[in-house]
Amino acid sequence: MRLALKLGGWMLALALAALPCFAGEVAVLRNGFSIRHERREVVGDTTRLYLNADGSSFVDVPTADIEHFEAAPDLPDSGARLPASAGKSAAAPAPFGRNSQNGSAVNFDAVNLDEVVASASDRYRLDPDLVNSVIKAESGFNPRAVSPKGAQGLMQLMPGTASKLGVPNAFDPQANVEGGAKYLRELLERYNFDLVKALAAYNAGPLRVEQFGGVPPYYETRKYVARVVTDFNKKKAAQEKASAASAPKSAASKHATAKSQTTSRKTPSSSMVQAKASAGPASE
Repeated sequence: MRLALKLGGWMLALALAALPCFAGEVAVLRNGFSIRHERREVVGDTTRLYLNADGSSFVDVPTADIEHFEAAPDLPDSGARLPASAGKSAAAPAPFGRNSQNGSAVNFDAVNLDEVVASASDRYRLDPDLVNSVIKAESGFNPRAVSPKGAQGLMQLMPGTASKLGVPNAFDPQANVEGGAKYLRELLERYNFDLVKALAAYNAGPLRVEQFGGVPPYYETRKYVARVVTDFNKKKAAQEKASAASAPKSAASKHATAKSQTTSRKTPSSSMVQAKASAGPASE
């Protein structure tokens, strides 16, 4: 009888493990960020985190990137909401706010990020791929991401830094990327366009970079710099590969065009030949 009960309990535990978890909790990621969710379920190598009770909003996270789960703390009474798009945030503000430039109402989730990045990159003379690589490493493209240290938004601006950069609302994607791009440009100029030092300063602060004469000996900072540089290089390598692949086609097209032009010069069109033939006797 005891054996039957043990087997029954074991089978029940397996059945429960196979079902989605229905409990408010926080997924703590290996990179230090966390994602609050209502329930979760494993889909292959991915853990799907449902961000609201009805399951209409969720984010898929590689299971290997999750360090552990813990009970979700009570949300403060400040009106904070759960993130409604992919990202690394325990709690973040609602997606609606005011445009930092004209004060008009705007849905931050509906902002075209490509346009925002292109505009900021052009303004501060940065490669858009670099800005995107920084955003990817900082927030995973979540405009409402909040780090454990309090950094906010796409480019993870600390409140003090955001204030100095003239960013009134770090959760406004346009204002955040404008401020982050401006700061990145300042750091590049400060370190004579040494990208590694600039990225290290973006992560750990200029004081730490100057204190250690380069990338500080912090695992987090070194990993961050490597992540951004690797992603940026991948983008450039892919572009070069695509360019190289299109080069033979372009060369072949030019060769065909040149050959066609040469053939045209050597063999006039029939109308031209007829004109010369009819003009011949008259000229004689």
